[in-house]
Amino acid sequence: MFDENVNEGLRASDENRDGTNKLPAQEVGSTIEQENKVQEASEGSEEVSSTQAVQNIESQNSKKAPYNSSKSSSLGLGIVLGAVSGIFLTAIIFTIFFGSRLLTTVESDYSGKTSQNSGNSKAKDAKKPKTGANEELPIDDINSKLQSLQKIIAKDYLFDENMEDVENGIYKGFMSGLGDPYTVYYTEKEYKDLMQETSGTYYGIGAMINKNVNTGIITIFKVFAGSPAEEAGIKPGDIIYKVGDVEVSGMDLEILVGTYIKGAEGSSVEITVLRGEDAQELTFSVTRRSIEVPTVESKVLDDNIGYIKVNQFDEVTYPQFRDTVEDFKQKSISKLVIDLRDNPGGLLSATIDMLDYILPEGIVVYTADKNGKREDFYSEEKSKLDMDIVVLINGESASASEVFSGAIKDFKYGTLVGTKSFGKGIVQSVVPLKDGSAVKITTQHYYTPSGFDLHSKGIEPDEVVELDEGAVKGEASDNQLNRAIEILKSK
Repeated sequence: MFDENVNEGLRASDENRDGTNKLPAQEVGSTIEQENKVQEASEGSEEVSSTQAVQNIESQNSKKAPYNSSKSSSLGLGIVLGAVSGIFLTAIIFTIFFGSRLLTTVESDYSGKTSQNSGNSKAKDAKKPKTGANEELPIDDINSKLQSLQKIIAKDYLFDENMEDVENGIYKGFMSGLGDPYTVYYTEKEYKDLMQETSGTYYGIGAMINKNVNTGIITIFKVFAGSPAEEAGIKPGDIIYKVGDVEVSGMDLEILVGTYIKGAEGSSVEITVLRGEDAQELTFSVTRRSIEVPTVESKVLDDNIGYIKVNQFDEVTYPQFRDTVEDFKQKSISKLVIDLRDNPGGLLSATIDMLDYILPEGIVVYTADKNGKREDFYSEEKSKLDMDIVVLINGESASASEVFSGAIKDFKYGTLVGTKSFGKGIVQSVVPLKDGSAVKITTQHYYTPSGFDLHSKGIEPDEVVELDEGAVKGEASDNQLNRAIEILKSK
C-alpha cells in the first residue's frame, strides 16, 4: 500500500508499515508495490543478467514516460529462525476477498538447492561480522556450521525432524535477516498459492486483517457487510489464533491468505479467534465465496457537496470513481470530498488513471532503484477536473493512497485534511527461482512529484484534524469530514 496492495476477500500487499506498529492494509491480490499483483534458475554460479530487468506489470498498465535520465515444528527451523536477527514480524493489513496479486517478475539463476561441496572444511577462527553494505556472506563457513548443526541434530535431537521444513527455514531466515518486513521467501506451494489469478476462481471470507509489527498478533480489522465472515459471527477486533489446526501468529499475511484462507467456492475454513479482554476462544466455520469489495461509495452531502469514499485502488476503482464524478457534474456539484482514510492502497495503474482524470499535465509519481534508474508516471493534458477538492487521510492511508495524496498536494490541487499517512513508499518485486520457490524483495522507492521520499515518513496533511473519540467516519459525528465540508463551503 499493505502500496501498492491482502485483500482476499483477503486479497493481502502495497500492500505493514514502517516506523509504526502496523503496516498498511494491502491486497493479496494487489498493491502498489508496483506490482505488485505477480506476484528459474539453473544450478551454478552464473549471475543474473543485467538485461533481466524487473518487468512491472503495473507499470505496463500505467501511463509511463520513457526513462529520463506455520510455526515450524522442527528444531532445525527454530534454530535458524531464532539465530537470524530481525525475524520478520511484518505489520501488513490485508483484505479478505478473492483477489489477484500483481507482482513484478525477474528470473533468477539460483537453483534453491543447498550446497554440498564444502566437504569437511572447518570454520575459520573468530571472524569479525560482515557489516558492510556490499559484503558477501562467508558461504563456506556457514555451510560448515550447518553441517555441525546437522550432526548435533542427528545425534541428540529427541524428535523426528522434517528436513524440508528445516531447509525452508534456512531460506526464510536468510531473507528475514535483512530486517525488511516486505522481503519474504516463498516455498513452491506458497508461491503457487500467491500467483493464482483473480479470475473469480478463488474465493475468500470478506474481511480485512492486520498484523502488529512488534507482537506478530493478527487481528480482524474490518468485516464487510453481508460477507461470509459477518454471517459466521466474526467481528472487528477479533485476534486470529488459528486457521484450521495451524497457529498463525507471526505468519506472513500473504502466506496466511494465499495458503490458508483463500480456497474453492463453497468450501469451508475454520477460523479460531480470541475475543475480548478475557481472550475468549471462539471457532467459526466460514464458507468461502466470491466477495465484491465496494471500492467506491458515494453520497451527496448538505450544501450540494459530493462525497466519495475510496476503500482501495482496484481494477474497477477508476471507472467507478469517474462515473460517480460525472454523475455529480450532471447534478451541478462542484465541490468534492475524497475520503482515503483507512485505504491500504492497491493498483498503481488505477491510481494513475484517477490522477490523470483529475490533474493537469505533469509527473504524478516516479520510482527509482538503488542505482538511480528512474521511471516517471504522467498525467496527460487531456482534461482536468474543475472542482474544489478536499482529501481525507489518516495513519492507515498507505501506499497507492499516499501516491494519490502526494500528487494532489504537490500540484496544489486540493486540501489534505486529517492525520499523517502511514508511510509506505517502496516497491517490491517477486523473483521466481527454478525450483518453483520465489523471493519477494524491495527494489524501488517511489517519490511524489516534488521528489519527496515519503517512506517511513508519510504524507502530512495541510490541516491536521484528529478524529474525535466516538466519532463515526462518514456520519454526522465525523469531525474530520465536517472540517472538510467547512473548507469547501468557504471556497
